[in-house]
Amino acid sequence: MAERSYIGLGANLIDPVAQLKQAVAALALLPATQLRQVSQFYSSKPMGPQDQPDYVNAVAALDTELSAQQLLAALQQIELQQGRERKAERWGPRTLDLDILLYGQLQLTTAQLTIPHYGMRQREFVIYPLFELAPELTLPDGTPLTMLIKQVPLNGLQPLPLAAHPALCDLAQAES
Repeated sequence: MAERSYIGLGANLIDPVAQLKQAVAALALLPATQLRQVSQFYSSKPMGPQDQPDYVNAVAALDTELSAQQLLAALQQIELQQGRERKAERWGPRTLDLDILLYGQLQLTTAQLTIPHYGMRQREFVIYPLFELAPELTLPDGTPLTMLIKQVPLNGLQPLPLAAHPALCDLAQAES
């Protein structure tokens, strides 16, 4: 049985818009998985050190038969294929970051994976794109997304022009 999963996408190095477009294309090719929706691309300020470029962020909705651990491994493989280097610097610049935000109603904490994503409740670059895709969503602990959207400030989050995101147009055309 497929689980609806939401994936956070972020990049701020080596043409971040192109990195996200390439990641969306890779998500669409995952085995036993269907890419359902992708939010607009957003520009956001870096969370950590401010001496780095702004990020481009989005959220993708997938229906997948992969387990959460298999999905994590697949996302990490996509990151590596796109030049991701895992460094000790927390919240530093990166070519691509793919995070499992939600996996159905699963609540999981292991050394490798925490679902729901541990920081999603405070991150505007997650909450606003997620709300765009699923405004009626309720988190596994019963928190409605409508409540979080009222609590999380925009912090300079800006949608990029639609032209920066042809994958969204392609999905819309494919479904019509």
